[in-house]
Amino acid sequence: MSDPILQRELIGLLRQRKTAWLQCGLAAALALLVALRWPTDPRISLSGSRSQEIFRLIAGGMLGAILLLLPVFPATSIVRERAQGTLALLLNSPLSPWRIFRGKLLATLGLAGLMLALSIPAAAACYALGGVSLIRDLPLVYLVLALTALQCTALSLLISSYATTADAAVRWAYGGVLLLSVVTLVPYHFMVGSTGWSGELAGWLRCASPFAALLDCFHAADVGTGGISAPVNITGRFVLLSLLITVVCSAWTISRLNHRLFDRVRSTGVISDDRGFAARILRRFLFIVDPQRRSGAIGPLTSPVMIKEFRCRRFGRLHWLLRLVSGCAIVSLALSILTTTRTVEWDVATIGAILVVLQVVLLVVITPSLTAGLISTERETGGWVLLQMTPMSSLRIVYGKLLSVTLTVLLILCATLPGYVVMVYLDPGLKLQVQRVVVCLAVTAVFGMLASAAAGCLFRRTAPATAAAYTLLLAVCGLPLLVWLGRDAPFGHDTVENALLINPIAATLTVIRHPSFRDYELIPGNWWILGSFSVFSALVLLERTRRLSRPQ
Repeated sequence: MSDPILQRELIGLLRQRKTAWLQCGLAAALALLVALRWPTDPRISLSGSRSQEIFRLIAGGMLGAILLLLPVFPATSIVRERAQGTLALLLNSPLSPWRIFRGKLLATLGLAGLMLALSIPAAAACYALGGVSLIRDLPLVYLVLALTALQCTALSLLISSYATTADAAVRWAYGGVLLLSVVTLVPYHFMVGSTGWSGELAGWLRCASPFAALLDCFHAADVGTGGISAPVNITGRFVLLSLLITVVCSAWTISRLNHRLFDRVRSTGVISDDRGFAARILRRFLFIVDPQRRSGAIGPLTSPVMIKEFRCRRFGRLHWLLRLVSGCAIVSLALSILTTTRTVEWDVATIGAILVVLQVVLLVVITPSLTAGLISTERETGGWVLLQMTPMSSLRIVYGKLLSVTLTVLLILCATLPGYVVMVYLDPGLKLQVQRVVVCLAVTAVFGMLASAAAGCLFRRTAPATAAAYTLLLAVCGLPLLVWLGRDAPFGHDTVENALLINPIAATLTVIRHPSFRDYELIPGNWWILGSFSVFSALVLLERTRRLSRPQ
């Protein structure tokens, strides 16, 4: 191993305890999955349907593991070097930017290759059962998984070169992965069957998603895809697009690896209070919440910790949240109006499903970024010592921090309410159904907030805390859906229903009577499970904070 960057990065990754836990957990999960479906008698299916079903689940699980766990490592690679001061040393060394990038890229791909190697015994067991082709199925699936790891790594390294903190890099990396894997499927779902340049563009766009390519490898046109599969070469297009994304992101990152990376000239701006009266009135009408306006004094009955979180947290600024919520509210209203005016042929269940997915995506993407670093950021920056020196108790500190997140999450919950209001106004019979949907979303928001805070308080640094919070929420929302994809084969109805009990997306789709989830009874079981876990997370957060507040 002659590359010093590769040697340092890869050996550093393999020496971490979380990497060992990742390998052991992944190998154990795959072995358990094969053991559950291994034939107990000498008779096996000649069609090979059982091995194909288990191989689909293994491939889906590996894809989920790559998307959930892999982006953390490259996303923190460059920004960590800059924070520690070693990036300047690397740029002053004889190593070229290409060699620096290549070492970091190959180190992450080495970890991805190790993850894929752990799945080979399970895939070999499926091949031994018959039904899985060694020439067609196995190479094609592993090609999709390898290209997914390649483009996620290149994209995360590009984000790491722009980020200023490790936790911000992790947030944007997960956002980019979500954009490539899930959001790219949405336009085609709306424009399926349409002709013209818009339909062709949507068809190419969905081919950038590894989910569509993996389903195309199995020819799964009817496995819960909702029109993802189609008679086109999705896998070939995915290979082309993933290589194009990788080349663009790699060239972009290499061009940034120079001394100009440290030169960030920003305009100081002008405070709105120093402008004229007409300018202040104009900005108030344009922005509603003026980001350049001086904040007022903290009131006597207001939590100072809450105000500190609002003013110091970059994404917690009100003007950003209002823009986000306003955009989502416009989308929800547009969907409801298009449906009621028969502009598009969608029923209430379809519109409700779109609004539910939009709301849950907002909660899953935004909530961990707000709550994961409540305690770990203070410990990392030394602010926790300053909070200990104040007359506030640990309970009051946690209350102020959670209150700042609660108000933000309540604003996020209002994003899709206009769409539900229009639906109830036009069809009063949906009132009870919409009320239960709102309860499901509220329970999901509370669970996401407390679970992310509890997961984040166990770490000393913000980046691992953010990664753990995102992994926990994405696993709860995504892994049960893999079991649901294997409904009837290999999993029975009761197994799928028990797996979906912890999934807030499935529970909400059950309430709105979506055809794919109509046969499952998840309410109120989902409320009890998420509520119990929320209480447990709150106790963990309070106990951890109490221990950290003790004199050192």
